[in-house]
Amino acid sequence: MNKIKATNASRRAFLRRASVLSVAGSATPWMLNLAAMAEASAATASDYKAIVCVFLYGGNDYGNTLIPYDASNYNAYYNLRSALAYNHSSLETTVLAPVTAPVDAAGFSRQYAMAPELAPLVPLFNAGKIGVLLNVGTLMQPTTKLQYTNKSVPLPPKLFSHNDQQSIWQSSTPEGASSGWGGRIGDLFEAGNGNATFTCVNVSGNAVFLSGKTAVQYQISSSGSVPFGALEKPLFGSSAASTVLQTLITQPRSNLLEQEYNRITKRSIDTHGVLAAVLANGRVINTPFPAGNGLAGQLQMVDKMISNASALGAKRQVFFVSMGGFDTHDGLGTVHPKLMKSVADAMSAFYAATVELGVSNQVTSFTASDFGRTLTVNSDGSDHGWGSMHFVMGGAVKGQRYFGIPPAVANDGPDDVGQGRLLPTTSVDQYAATLGAWMGLSNSSLLGLLPNLSSYNLSARNLGFV
Repeated sequence: MNKIKATNASRRAFLRRASVLSVAGSATPWMLNLAAMAEASAATASDYKAIVCVFLYGGNDYGNTLIPYDASNYNAYYNLRSALAYNHSSLETTVLAPVTAPVDAAGFSRQYAMAPELAPLVPLFNAGKIGVLLNVGTLMQPTTKLQYTNKSVPLPPKLFSHNDQQSIWQSSTPEGASSGWGGRIGDLFEAGNGNATFTCVNVSGNAVFLSGKTAVQYQISSSGSVPFGALEKPLFGSSAASTVLQTLITQPRSNLLEQEYNRITKRSIDTHGVLAAVLANGRVINTPFPAGNGLAGQLQMVDKMISNASALGAKRQVFFVSMGGFDTHDGLGTVHPKLMKSVADAMSAFYAATVELGVSNQVTSFTASDFGRTLTVNSDGSDHGWGSMHFVMGGAVKGQRYFGIPPAVANDGPDDVGQGRLLPTTSVDQYAATLGAWMGLSNSSLLGLLPNLSSYNLSARNLGFV
């Protein structure tokens, strides 16, 4: 019965999307054909793939995440933030061994080390399971420092603002956006899933990243689906009262607002029943996850969802997990290392669990954040920045490599707009397009998902890290 309902829901989602596209008029009939092709591709997919966004709220400090290790660049890093810099000797065990050394704009090879607290991720990088993306950030189009200074090209609105840059990272538009690129990916795949509700899954609350035009983000907790409290046990000790309540909050209504409210409530109750049963009878994951680590708890639930993907009828899924505390204006030297340790412990356990489940090649996780931070410091912290360094992890990742151009380590140098605030050389749209292409989306579909992607040459849209 649930499968029939899910199928009907998927059909309705497709019809809603088709009706929206059809209003574009006779001049663009190909739009509807592209949507239909995407639906057909998802519906007949025989494999499973998932992407997992690990969002670090507050703006992660790139300078103490990926540290220059070669002598000249380390010295420049140390001179700019000596009070908060890692000692060179403390980085010896976290030096990365890439297949080929990254080369900066001047043609010199670079060497990097991860923060010591990220040590659990170093073996994964050296084993080719993690790739490093250099200087990624929000952009409307490729932008030089001269263009930024002269304001001769469009720039992301409200730069350096937490809420707006979080939204632009997740949706391509400032705060108030109605859909994110993760949700828009879900739009194109939900009809191919046996239960469309499990296409976009958020384990950390609510985020525009997973809101689609038609796909709805399904919110769960680290413990699983969130039940409707009044129906979990007899209301006022009476099962009859619970039955009456369920009828009141789920039966069809003539008022449009009441009908929509009851429809969503019923979907929530039905979906909770499905997921709770599947998780209760699902495969046991033996990989240990660190206790007291909120991000690890979220990722453990993602692994449980993935392990039961076939029972949930899911072939393509987009997940979102997050962690806060990265707005390190103060106490960077004590706060940031603890955050890095939590991230490393959680992500390494998550990858190990995908190996245990035999799906490591089918799951790609990646980090994101509001922005990077300044390389210069304000006593014991760093301020809002722009570009940053990020990690992408999974069995399908072309790891042990750097993607992008190493920025100069400087204050108001050729690659920053002051205070070591990096001007991104790789855009979020390129980052997203590469992940979308791996999920199976065409160039045409990606152009519809990512409004700034058309500003990049076709050859530059896919970064090639997966």
